[in-house]
Amino acid sequence: MCKETFTTRPDLRVNTLLCEMVAQFRESEQQKTSSSSSSQQQVAKPGDFPCDVCTGTKLKALKSCLVCLTSYCETHLEPHLTASSLKRHQLIDPVGNLEGRMCTKHDKPLELFCKTDQTCVCMLCSALDHKMHDVVPMKEEYEGKKAELGKTEADIQQMIQKRRLKIQELKQSVSFNKRNADREVAEGVQVFNALIESVERRLDELIKTIKDKQKTTEKKAKAYIKKLEQEISGLMKRSAEVEHFSHTVDHLHLLQSVQSLNIKHPPPTKDWTKVRVCPSYEGTVVRAVAQLEETLSKEMKKLLEAELKRVQKYAVDVTLDADTAHLDLFLSCDRKEVHPVKAKNYLKQDNPERFSVCVCVLANQSFSSGKFYYEVQVKGKTGWDLGVTRESINRKGQVPLSPQYGNWTIWLRNGNVYEALDDPSVLLSLKSQPQKVGVFVDYQEGLVSFYDVDAAALIYSFTGCSFTESLFPYFSPGVWGGKNSAPLIISHVRVK
Repeated sequence: MCKETFTTRPDLRVNTLLCEMVAQFRESEQQKTSSSSSSQQQVAKPGDFPCDVCTGTKLKALKSCLVCLTSYCETHLEPHLTASSLKRHQLIDPVGNLEGRMCTKHDKPLELFCKTDQTCVCMLCSALDHKMHDVVPMKEEYEGKKAELGKTEADIQQMIQKRRLKIQELKQSVSFNKRNADREVAEGVQVFNALIESVERRLDELIKTIKDKQKTTEKKAKAYIKKLEQEISGLMKRSAEVEHFSHTVDHLHLLQSVQSLNIKHPPPTKDWTKVRVCPSYEGTVVRAVAQLEETLSKEMKKLLEAELKRVQKYAVDVTLDADTAHLDLFLSCDRKEVHPVKAKNYLKQDNPERFSVCVCVLANQSFSSGKFYYEVQVKGKTGWDLGVTRESINRKGQVPLSPQYGNWTIWLRNGNVYEALDDPSVLLSLKSQPQKVGVFVDYQEGLVSFYDVDAAALIYSFTGCSFTESLFPYFSPGVWGGKNSAPLIISHVRVK
């Protein structure tokens, strides 16, 4: 402490050293405060809105002013929170392109939304150019659009989820299809190997039969040749003797020798004119092929029985739709039988779904995917039509039964004429008359197959079909007649 005394007041002077020390201290404290404030605030990262006032390192903006058209960090926002003249400024969450948020015509903030013109407007716009329009606060429209976008996003996510599930389903289908394909290949290889073995075995048997016959013939021919050579040797010996005596001049000796040799009547020999050694090979190959065909038929029957069992697993419960039945038909109470009748029955005539020309009826059930199978008893009938048809079949006119018109059917006429109504029609040659017909459809594969259930035989298959509508089972018991009065009966499927 200074203890110096003065008689008169001295002139005061600034302590420059102390002044510099205070200035340095203040500056240091300000830097610490600024550094501390900056450390507490976040530095603007990519995607953030930076403070427009910060120099050097840009801090993240806390608010944007629609009057100043400037974004501020927490430090530079302070005047807007304390100064009375700046408190009236409109602050919003930090955004970019502040100039674009001002009305270019009135230089006012865009605070409203014109639903009529679908554009953002200021307060003056709503009072002038958009006076008669439907104008709402921008926040209200924002909330509505946000909710709408949220719903759209939810819908999109649901669509994505459905497609992911579909992808999973398709992958599972591919995996299932591969297992089925591998199983079919394995079964096919097994069957064909068995058939090849059977063919080779039959061929070996055929070759052995022919060679055995050839060897037997050669052996018999050698025996005949040996016997003939023996006879020739004996005859040559007698010929020499005969020649010897034929040159003698002694009459008595000649006559006695001839008498002893019996030259006039030589010893009897085998009649070789009827001896043959050429074997008959005719029919050998034919018989072998017939036996092979019989073997193949047995194998084919096994395959068809297995195939029939597989398709019977897709059996569905089918009933008849009375609303589609022609008036010349009668349906049983359980809708499993359809009878041809002589006179019009009780059914309503004005039903738009009813067939008015074609004497037929459809099933209640329709199918637009997957596989299905059903069986129909046709016993005792001389005429019928069976198959499937598309939903848009003509109910009030003639119905051409061909795939071209959306019908995949077979029929019986005159008790023994079977025909597949393909493009063109195919006359069928069946080993037996079916008493029960099975109908199998694979919608995705485009396949319609008909089976003789009792014989486990394939009657006919429509392949490569293109289905674009729902398919209905189709039945026609034919017209009424003494020999065709039996019904068509939808049977319960029994897997053998």
